[in-house]
Amino acid sequence: MDLLGLSLLAKQVHWTIVGPRFRSIHLQLDEVVTFARSYADVVAERSSAIGVAPDGRVETVAKTAELPTPVDGWTQDSEVVALVVEALGVIATRMRERIGATEKPDPVTQDIFIGLTAELEKQRWMFQAENQH
Repeated sequence: MDLLGLSLLAKQVHWTIVGPRFRSIHLQLDEVVTFARSYADVVAERSSAIGVAPDGRVETVAKTAELPTPVDGWTQDSEVVALVVEALGVIATRMRERIGATEKPDPVTQDIFIGLTAELEKQRWMFQAENQH
């Protein structure tokens, strides 16, 4: 449910970002939301296919996502970038663990996790570049 948490975090800061890079980061955040929601669906459907009921309830996402929390109110563009970089890194690290855990028992799921991790790491790199001077 990390992906649902990521989509919520990205959408929240998408709404509250301020600063000179508002527009470019605002649009980049929509890309994160779209990819996170899309992969959340892929992962949930794979879970169903192998007999594990997915759980995307608000309570479950809130308890299990363990992502950094945006501040209340407006958020400076540099702070948004740092927050998203941290969140993407946390999820990518967890996904690498899941890749290892699914190698032997379920290579199909592992393949999904590999593609997802590649996208997480690509997005992290792209956001990280926003705060490098």
